[in-house]
Order: sequence, then C-alpha cells, then structure tokens
Amino acid sequence: MSPRAMSPVLVGRSAELAELADALAAAPGAVLLGGDAGLGKTRLIREFTTAVDGERARVLTGGCLELGSDGLPFAPFTTVLRNLVRDIGIDGVAGLVPRGDTGCLARLLPEFGEPESDAASGEERARLFEVMLTLLERLAERGPVVLVIEDAHWADRSTRDLLAFLIRNLGTVPVLIVVTYRSDELHRTHPLRALLAGLERVERVRRLTIEPLTRADVADLVIELLGDRQPPPAGLVDRIAARSEGNPLFIEALLDDDGTLACELPESLRDLLLAGVQRLPEETQDVLRDASGGSTSIEHALLAAVTGLEDAALTRVLRPAVAANVLVVDGDGYAFRHALIREAVHDDLLPGEYTRLHKRYAEALEDDPGLVPAGRLWVELSYHWNAAHDSTWALVASWRAAAEARKALAYAECLAMLSRVLELWDQVPDAEERIGANHIKVLHDAATAADQAGEYDRGIKLVTAALREVETAAENVAENGALADPARWAVLLELRGRMRYQMARPGFVEDMRAAVEALPADPPTALRARALATLGNYVRLTTSIGEARKAAAESLAIARRLADPVTEAEALITQFCADIDYDNDAALAEVEETVERSGNHRVLLRYYVIKSHFLEGCGRHEKAAAIAGRGKELAREYGVARTQGTFMSINQAEPLVSLGRWDEAMAVLNHAMEQDPAVTTRTSLLVLSGWVALARGDVATAAKRLVLSREIMNLKMKWLKTQDYFATLWLESQIALAEGRADAALDAVRPVVDHAGLPDDARYAWPALVVGASACAELGDAAAADLRRIAERAADLRITGPLQRAHSLTFRAEHARACGVLDLAAWDEAAAAWDALCGPYHQARALYRAAEAAAAGGDHDGAADRLRAAAELADRLGAAPLGELIADLLRRTRSRRPDDTAPLGLTPREYEVLRLVAEGRSNRDIAEALFISVKTASVHVSNILGKLDVTSRGEAAATAHRLALFTREPVARG
Repeated sequence: MSPRAMSPVLVGRSAELAELADALAAAPGAVLLGGDAGLGKTRLIREFTTAVDGERARVLTGGCLELGSDGLPFAPFTTVLRNLVRDIGIDGVAGLVPRGDTGCLARLLPEFGEPESDAASGEERARLFEVMLTLLERLAERGPVVLVIEDAHWADRSTRDLLAFLIRNLGTVPVLIVVTYRSDELHRTHPLRALLAGLERVERVRRLTIEPLTRADVADLVIELLGDRQPPPAGLVDRIAARSEGNPLFIEALLDDDGTLACELPESLRDLLLAGVQRLPEETQDVLRDASGGSTSIEHALLAAVTGLEDAALTRVLRPAVAANVLVVDGDGYAFRHALIREAVHDDLLPGEYTRLHKRYAEALEDDPGLVPAGRLWVELSYHWNAAHDSTWALVASWRAAAEARKALAYAECLAMLSRVLELWDQVPDAEERIGANHIKVLHDAATAADQAGEYDRGIKLVTAALREVETAAENVAENGALADPARWAVLLELRGRMRYQMARPGFVEDMRAAVEALPADPPTALRARALATLGNYVRLTTSIGEARKAAAESLAIARRLADPVTEAEALITQFCADIDYDNDAALAEVEETVERSGNHRVLLRYYVIKSHFLEGCGRHEKAAAIAGRGKELAREYGVARTQGTFMSINQAEPLVSLGRWDEAMAVLNHAMEQDPAVTTRTSLLVLSGWVALARGDVATAAKRLVLSREIMNLKMKWLKTQDYFATLWLESQIALAEGRADAALDAVRPVVDHAGLPDDARYAWPALVVGASACAELGDAAAADLRRIAERAADLRITGPLQRAHSLTFRAEHARACGVLDLAAWDEAAAAWDALCGPYHQARALYRAAEAAAAGGDHDGAADRLRAAAELADRLGAAPLGELIADLLRRTRSRRPDDTAPLGLTPREYEVLRLVAEGRSNRDIAEALFISVKTASVHVSNILGKLDVTSRGEAAATAHRLALFTREPVARG
C-alpha cells in the first residue's frame, strides 16, 4: 500500500474561490468563512492565497492554537508579526507604525524589545490595537493585503477583541481579512457566535459557508485521488459519498490507492480518523501519540525533547507520517494534517499515558524554555502541569502565565490563569509562599483582570470575596474589627463600585462612599483625593448634587495641598460638571489652565469632552463641533481613537445635527456605532441618529433606535443620567406625535415632569417639555391638568445660555397654542432666537407656527412669506415631514380670502365657521382648517347658534342650506 498525498486539485469550490476573489477586488472588507471540520476550509484558503500572493496581494497568515481550554493570547497576530519581521525586518515594521514607535508591539513579539510601559491599562490595550490597525493600513498603501486568521473557534478573548476591532475599523485602503472557523464547534454559548453575529452587521463584511461536496464533486475528487488509473469501480463513489456525506477529509481517509476502501466501514468518526494512523509503523504511531500532547503545531526540537529521540532518528520515524499525509511540515516543526486527527490520537491515550505525556512536556519545557517561542512558555507549562495533575507546579506556572498575559494586555487570558490559581489554591498548602502573594492579592488581581476584560459580573463576585476575606482577617486580628489595611479595603471598594457603574447596577455610589470613609482625612493622600473625585463624578448622576460638589471640593483641596495636578484637574472637571452654568465661561477657563499644567493626555481628552459639551449647551454649535473634532484628532494621536475618540463622536455629531449638517452627523454616528461602544455611550448615539431619521420621515428606523435605547435605559433606571434618560423620552414623544398618538407622547413626557433636580436638568428638560406642550395642544381640554403641571415644571427651570433661552421661548409659544392662543409675536421671537443660533430645523418649525398665527389673524401675505422661508430651510435639510406640513399650509393660506362682509349679522370668521359646520365638520376639523384652537372654534359655533336663533349645529347647517348661503354660482359657458 503506497502513501498518498493530498489531492493537488481543489474540487467543488469554484464558487467559493470566486467569492474570495471578489471580496479582494472590493477590499477593504472581511470574509467570515465557516464550515464543518474536514470540509476543506484550509485547503480553500491555501488555494486562494497561493493564487494571489505576490503579484496581486501580500498575504499574512496566523492561526489560533488549541491548548486545552486555554487560548494563547494574540497567537495569530504574534505569528503574523514574526513572519512580517522575517520579510521586511524590524526597521521595515517600524517604518509602518506612528513615529516609528514599536514599543507596544513588544507585548506581542520580543524582537521589538521591552514594552514601552509596564502599565496594563485599557488605554495601553487601545494603543496596541490602533498600532496593529495602522500597520495593516500603511502596508496596504503599498498594495492590497490579505490577512488570514485561521481556526477562530480556538481564538482567545484578546484575539477576538483585536479581530473585531480591525474589521470594524478598516478604512479605505485595500485590506481583506479572512477568518475561518469550524461551524460545528459553535455550540449555543460559544463566544465566537456573538462575535460573528455582530460582525455580520458591519458594512463590507460577508459570511461564506462551505457546504459538503455534491455527488458529482465526490466522483471528481475520487478520480483525482486515484490519479491516472481507470475509472473507479462501479458503486465505489456511491458508497464513499454515502459514508463520507461529502466531507473531503473523510473521502481521503476512506479511499485507498488501489481504488478500494481503505478499511471496513468504521463504526465511528474516531475509528475513521485513526485508521490512517494505525496503518503506520508502530514506532511512528508512538511518536504521533507524543506529538498529540502539544498544540496544533509543535516544534521539531520540542518533539525531540519529549520523545528522547535524536534529530536523525526523529526525522526517520516521522517520515512515514509525513509521506502518508498524517503530518505536514509547518515551518520548523510539524502539524497534523487536520486537527481532528490530533484530537482523535490524543483522546485515544490511556489515563496513565495521558498524565505521563504531559509531565514529559512540562519537564522538557522546564529544562529548556527556548523550546517554545517567547510568550508561550508559562501558559504551556500551566496547561501541561495541570494535565499532569501536578497542582503545585500548575499553580506556580498559572501565576507566571497570568503576569505574562497582563503584560501582553490579554486581560481575559490573565483572568483565566488567575482563576486556575484560585481553583488550585486549596490543593497547595504552601501556595502563598510558592507565588509570594496571599489569597486576597490573587482575588484582587483576578477582579482587576475581570474589570479590564469587561467581565464585570465575574469581577464583582471576585472583589466581593476579597472584601469578605479582608473583613474576616480584620476580625481575627483585632478585637474591634478595625481594618489593618484601610487602603486595600478602599481600593477594593472603588474597584467594585466602578464595575457596578459599568453594569448599571445599584450600589456603586454606596461603594464609593464607603471607600472614602475608609481612608483617613489626615494625613491627606492621593488615594483619598482620587476616591473623592470618583465619588463626585458618580453621585452627580443622582439628585445629590450637593454631595457631588462637596466631594469634588475636598478632592480639589487635597490635590492642591499635595501638588497633584492630575487629581486637581479631575476634581475641577467633576466640580464643573456637577453644577454646569452655560453663562459662565470663566469656570471652564480655570479647568483648561489646570488640565494643560497636568500634562496628562487622559485628563486632556476628558477636558475636550466637557468643553465641546459646554459649547453645544451654549448654542455655539460650530465651535462645539470643531472642538470635538480636535479631541478626536488628539485621541488618534494618543492611539485611542476607537475608544475615547468614539465617545467624542457624540459631542461632534450633536452640534452637526443642530446645524442641520445631517449627512455629516450620520457619518460620524454610524462610524461610532460600528465600534460597538459601551452601554454608557450607546444611548446618545441611538437617540441622535433616531431623531435625524424621524426628521427625515423614516419613522421605522427612528422606532428601532428608540427600542434599543429603551433597552439600555431599562438597565440604568437605578441611576438616571439626564442626557440619556430625558433624551430617550424626548425621542419617544416625538415619534408618538409623528404617528398621531398625542396621548402616548404625553405619557412619554410625564417622567421628565416628575424627575426634577437631575444634573444638567434644564438643558435636557426643555426640549421634552416643548413636545409635551405640543401634545397638550393636540388633546385640548382633556390635557388641561397635564399642561398645568408642565407649565409649573418649566417655571421652576433655571435658564442659562442662549440655547436654553431659545427652547424657553419656543415653549412659551407652544404653551400659548395649547391654551387656544396663536401668539404670532411669541413664535416670531422663537424663530429669531433659533436663527441667531443657526438652528435651521427649529427655526423652520417656529416659522411654520408663526405662519399659522398670521393666517389665523388674517395676515395671509405675512403667513406666506414665513412659509416660503420655512420651506427653503426644510428643503435644504431634507426634513420631508415638516416640508409637507409647510406646503399644505401654504396651499390653504393662498385659498383663504374671506370677504369683508357676511350675511345674517355674522362676522367674516363666523361665516367661514358656518360654512364648515354646514359641511359636517367637527370643532377640531374647523380649528385645523382655520388655524385656530378647538376652544375658539367652539366659541364661534356658540355665537352662530345665537345669531341664527337655533339650538343645534344641525339646525344651523339646515338654515345655511335652506338659504343657499354656500351654493356655487354656475360657471358661464362661452
């Protein structure tokens, strides 16, 4: 029986190859390539990359490694970087990254030296992601780039995060990212499922699924595998097609070179996969068993150390496996042709063999750490010692692996390693001495990793356990239970409070209060100052503004006493936000001076957020957009454009919406939403994009945005952030009004009326109160009580800045309309205020209402002038619904020219009302037709009944018909 290599021809995959080629031509973009194990994903990718590599694109390939349940942090990207360094050198890579600074890449590849900082913060991780993206984009400026990430079903959390970041942020250069995964591995809770679902919604991402081969394809593959021999025996293709179910891997395993089945039809998949191994020499099988204990790829030197064979002997023993296509040469080592074969061989080990094998791996790595690439040593030792059931060394290795993962900014993998330390702790009596840290320290580190990885629920449980142990230790040491280490207690409480805040869970303010109480006021410490600043920042989200001011003031005093400009700046920002006054530029100037003196870019970016927020709240829209844009540029310079820069997008989009530059605003909002922003950021993005959609007439999209925003607000009802809560209710009320549901609009506004005293109350309450008054105008007398409460709420608001004054003028005019008065002067004043602020949409609406008032007063020329100005604004904005209202009113205004005299002692207005009564119109219809309130229409009808000496509308209509008051004169024919 002669060995057979993999078929040189790819069969049945022409459509998939064409799809990949099309994706490359349309790059930038991504392809998510899925399929069951053995269907030929790797073979397809090899065919594609071979065809395009060199002339049509540069191909970068990295694979995710299976190592028990532990993924290796950023494994495929480490491989990509290593191969790129081999290709263009360290200097070549340095030339592709900002300022030639490859320091952060050292976290992935030691060839770049030591990391530029020992810090393991979210900001450092964001910078790493930015540098990787920039590297790909600048490489693609020289020519198209194909980045292939294989076996993503084994990807660690950090790899998944970076992959999602790259796909979501591809710019305009030709980069194609291809991700392969086993679809049959994706059980319901597999973490890759959620990622794939999210990425599918990103523009320029396509999903490609490999299906089993057809009967005709199976026949073609069988013929290719048999070579130049005669056609396969009758019935062979049918039997193989039935048994393999179109899986190329199984077809190759079932078919022998002589045109017969290689073995009796196996009873299980495992038997099928092992059949090719069992035909090899026994000594080769032994080495394959040893190789199965490593990951998907194993270095030659490591396998030699584990087997104890010399190089020449190992090469001789492995040659039959390579010839039989069970193993393939992979760089300086080997890989099983298919991971399923490795899994089958490994699973076939007896328990004793399994334990001894992994112990040999661990001992080999302990003896010579250079047997694996740098960065893999401790995670591999953790895996092997754990598999060998050696709890002591598994614990030690896991602790070291956690430190390496933290250094590489792989927080989820750091958490996994620390979780293993905690699991093994009770099995190792001298665990604390072994790793030089006590159980509380491990819990604290694990909780911190959970916080950085976004695993807040897990982190809260870990830090709560640490707090319990600190409390127990205090009770055991001191009779009064006094804390031996109040600083640690405070740090743990602050950590839990921060995670509770991120999850919108109650208790975060209480945690921060307890943290501050645990820290003595004397002597003053930076830790207490920071805790106070955080407390002030959090508590200002509630109605306890006084507490926020007090905390910020104390934090500021401590910071100044300690000459700590960073904490001083943070305290000033918190103080500024706690009681923002849009007429007071001086307070902002003080913050700016302190921020610049701090020299801290994180604080500087926070300052750009509040400055752009302040300017927009003042109505200085152009300046606000420019400052937010500059903040985004700084975020890009600091390598955090897709994190802190995304938050800045809200403050850039909001003034663009105000200015009527809606296309620009939507581009900013859509890009920000593609970054999968945090829940604390997403609401504003949804509300702004929903309102623009509504103003353009797309009610369905606006409603979808509202649903998503409401879902977020349901999480955050325990602490109501004004700009999220009131803005969501405002959008809800606007949609209800657009759909003709004035009662529902009023329902949405009521919580704004009920929740006075929240931070920045007036800025976000005014727009909602205006809509509430509009709803009351539609509902008439039925909404009198609500209108009274809305007016009382408005009267209590403190107006600061021209923007709030414009809203208050609009409210005054709208309130008058709800009371049955069309106040022309009030609407003209509101329109002028919006014109001064360059707010075209609100100006157009005010002009529309002013035109109603002018028409109702008989000034049809004045009404038409206002309507033409409003129509021009609405048309420029693309505000179709408002434009239709304006056009309709303009038509009706031109058609209404009542005579100066009327019969039966009626006034011209009463004569018009009688005509409509004769047509069977209700008071509401009359009010709408004549631009008057329902109450005024009712008064006119009562006057008519008295003058005609009748008792009902029906009698009045009959009188009009009897007297032929509204009969048209016949048209003369020529």
